[in-house]
Amino acid sequence: MKINKFETQHLLLIAGMLLFFACNEEKPQEIKVENARIEKNPFHFYKDVEVKPGLNFEIVSWGKGVDSVGGYQILMSDSVKRSYKSLAVERNGIVNDAWNMDLDNDGNPEIYVQLLTKKNSLDLNVFEYAGGGFNKISFPSLNWAQRKSYSGNDKFFIKNGDLFRSFPVKDKTDSTKIISEVYQYKLRGSNFSASQVTP
Repeated sequence: MKINKFETQHLLLIAGMLLFFACNEEKPQEIKVENARIEKNPFHFYKDVEVKPGLNFEIVSWGKGVDSVGGYQILMSDSVKRSYKSLAVERNGIVNDAWNMDLDNDGNPEIYVQLLTKKNSLDLNVFEYAGGGFNKISFPSLNWAQRKSYSGNDKFFIKNGDLFRSFPVKDKTDSTKIISEVYQYKLRGSNFSASQVTP
């Protein structure tokens, strides 16, 4: 079988075109996938507070962007009574601790949520769980006399079942000396009272 000159030219033309397109074929672009930022824990704060076996309160704080603005939630689970409730609260501050007390000894647990409201100042949000729901109890602000000597760095602590707050102040007799001012908080019904105690 003879291949004529015309067929040879066609074959060479086709081969040349294939070679041309093969050489000019663009390499597939490399697709760069940015590693997605995966947060290990999307919650800024989490604590499980057990009041008694079967009765738990979980405190979860969240918020994106500014750390001091966001929300937190208190999740109550009573597995004995098969009751589950929750409370969502907007927060102004960073949740850094939570605990349970029954400061008024009425048999209803109170959940204390501690917030860092400024660089070195603390505040408390208090909720009593009673009658199947959460009741907010206003925690008192520092009064004028307390604020006069207050400069932050306060601490809340529990001693013998009582709630205290302490913060450093300058000694009135020696301004170079720093001492602690300590206040004890009592709860009657849904009202707190504070009295200064000797450290």
